[in-house]
Order: sequence, then C-alpha cells, then structure tokens
Amino acid sequence: MSEFLSELWYLAALSRDLRAGAMLGKTIMGEPVLLGRTVAGAPFALRDMCPHRGVPLSAGRMAEQAGQSVVECPFHGWRFAADGVCQAIPSLIAGASLDPARIRCAAYSMHEAHGLVWIYAPQDWKRPAPARLPPPELGALAVGGQPKAIERRVFALPLDHVVTGLLDPAHGPYVHAQWWWRTPAGQMEKAKQFEPRAHGFAMVRHAPSSNSWAYRLLGGKPATEIVFALPSTRWEDVHIGTRRFVTMSWLTPLDQHRTEFTQLLFWDLPQLDWLTPLVRYGAARFLGQDQAMAALQQRALRHDPPLLWIEDADTQAVWYRQLKKAWGQAQAEQRAFVNPIPPALLRWRT
Repeated sequence: MSEFLSELWYLAALSRDLRAGAMLGKTIMGEPVLLGRTVAGAPFALRDMCPHRGVPLSAGRMAEQAGQSVVECPFHGWRFAADGVCQAIPSLIAGASLDPARIRCAAYSMHEAHGLVWIYAPQDWKRPAPARLPPPELGALAVGGQPKAIERRVFALPLDHVVTGLLDPAHGPYVHAQWWWRTPAGQMEKAKQFEPRAHGFAMVRHAPSSNSWAYRLLGGKPATEIVFALPSTRWEDVHIGTRRFVTMSWLTPLDQHRTEFTQLLFWDLPQLDWLTPLVRYGAARFLGQDQAMAALQQRALRHDPPLLWIEDADTQAVWYRQLKKAWGQAQAEQRAFVNPIPPALLRWRT
C-alpha cells in the first residue's frame, strides 16, 4: 500500500509560502518540484531539474524577460517560463539552428484558493498531462474565506500510516489524554453511521458523544459530520445553529518515509475569535502528540512487522486501503472510479 495515487490534487504549499518573484524547492511524492509565484502573482510549478545538466532550478533565480517571469538555471543561465518552455540559452551564437522553444521543463497544474496552493499529481511527472479532475473546491467549508489557524508538521512516517492514524477513532484517550478532552477512564461505546461519498466516505451528521464535552464550549447544540476523501484529506464540520467550526487535515507525501501534515481551522464563532491564541495552542499540542506517536511507531515499522486490523475500530483504515486499490485499478484500466465503500454502522469504545 506504499504506492502514491496519481491523477489527484495534493496540497503543495500555503499561499504565504510563495512570495512574488521567489521560488521554493520541495519534494512531493518523491519528485523534485519547484514552486514559485510570478511577479504578476500567479503560482506555478516546474520539475526542479534543468533538462540541460540536471541542476535544481530552485537554486537559481527568477528574472523578467520580454515582460514575463522566468526561472534562470544557476549552471548555464538557461531560462524557463512558468509554463516550462525554454526562453533563452545564453551560450547559443547568433544564427544557431537550435530553437530554445523546442526545449521544455515539465510544468504541473496548480490551483490557489483560501490561502492554499494545490498541485495535480500526474501519472508521469516527467511528462505531465493536463489535470483530469477539477481542482478542490472548499465551498462553505472555508468559513470566512481564510483559515483562522494553521498548524503544519512533517511526520517521519509513510503516508499510508499517517492516514491510518488520522482515521483511527480509538487513540484519543491515550495519545490525546487531557482532563478537558478525554481520558482512558472516561471511555464509552460509540455507534456511528457511515455512508459513501465522492472519492471517500462520511460519518453522517450526529450530536457529539457525551464524553466529548469540549464541544460544549462552542455553545448551543453541536452537530458534527466527518468526511474522508482521496487522496488523503479529512475534515470535521461542526454546526452550532447557523455557525460553523471546521477542522481540515491535508496530508502530502514528501517521499516514501515522510509526510507533511497540514491542519486548518475555520470558524465564524465570535466567542472563539477572542480565544484564537488558545485554540492555536490546542491544535499545535494535538498535532504534536500525533507527531510524537508517529516517531515511536516508525521505530518499529522500520522492521516491517505484520500488523493487525480489528473490527470496527480499524474499519475506516481498511476502507482507505480499498479506496486506494479501487482508484489505482480505475486509472490502470482507464475507466471511471467506482466507490467500493458501503453504508455501515460501526461500533467501538473510546
């Protein structure tokens, strides 16, 4: 299950990471990617490798040529536009037969909204085709347009294991044990209804359990829905009357051993605006606890041990594996994806 899924959108960066006229070198799904923003403000992504001698383009600089932003290789000064087309080869003499425009650096589809920048993962990173799926649309989930809090960590764990932890409902009383949240002594049986959704599944909207009393701090009578969607996105959408509190998690595989975990918090609750520093502290603490557990887990996983799966607490993780397999088969057979997840009632203690 270590293969990465292609033909899907992954979170590449935060908008604030990309300054106009600047570049950022990053590894995504084990591939070298240059992320940048033109002087005009448009984000772009190129393969971070000059086709001439393989030097990372992100080690060079951005310049302007004929009114457009170009990336200049630090080795021989070759220049590439944001669409990957070579604009100049300084060593060519006048009248040379080689047309620089015939040389291309792979360019990837990008999308920016709500302070987030996504990249479309092609099947072939060296020869990317145009995006076949529309970009992510957060819609009403992006309460207020921009996240009120952002936490980002790199987990020393492969993507599949981080997703499994993200979907695990039973670790809360142990990894996140707090007097104001949950403790091992306060566990109780849960029964949640699930249904298939586009590219994933959802825990249908319900009132939070009585031992999740921290939700009461939001006021009113909260009702929450939790959704997971391929490739690796989960959000919890809490309604309190006409108000909302949304926690969204995006996982981006950097390589086979590291996963970037970005957590976003959106809300339109005036009482929380006064407590924003406290909310950010709580989010950072929760994510840090998961990161620490991932580091412990990796100490054993490096020995490739057999793992156990139990019903019903691990069923969501099993569904993720089924979704990955179904998506991979659909891409290999060049057919429409069919969601294999059935409606189900799952029970566990937490």
